[in-house]
Amino acid sequence: MTLQLEVDLASGVPPFEQVRSQVLAHVAAGRLRAGDRLPTIRALAGDLGVAAGTVARAYRELEATGVVTTRRRTGTVVADGRAATDDAVTRAAHALVSQARAAGLADAEVLDVVRGALLAPSPLPGGPSARSAAAPAAG
Repeated sequence: MTLQLEVDLASGVPPFEQVRSQVLAHVAAGRLRAGDRLPTIRALAGDLGVAAGTVARAYRELEATGVVTTRRRTGTVVADGRAATDDAVTRAAHALVSQARAAGLADAEVLDVVRGALLAPSPLPGGPSARSAAAPAAG
């Protein structure tokens, strides 16, 4: 399989993070499967026009989270037994993207919405809401 990755050097997102998140997206979407080899660090760095250290950092972070493994003879491969993203979460993500595009949001705007949701305090299921948890007790 030819791995399709792009790095936008003008983006505010560091290049290693762009590589890391794109590989992770390919794995989550099933375009990369357990045992699939990733390009060598030097080859991918050359293709993307970035330093080899940039790709090495992305691969290290992917390995630290169990997405890939690196072996001497086989190189960097998608890890066996990688827990796939929960199907319900994947379906919700696809629904969000569909709804956002129907509303005319650009991809960057959708990502901003998701980042905002990740940063927002969220209550535990069945627990008090973030608003009531922050409100002073009546007394």
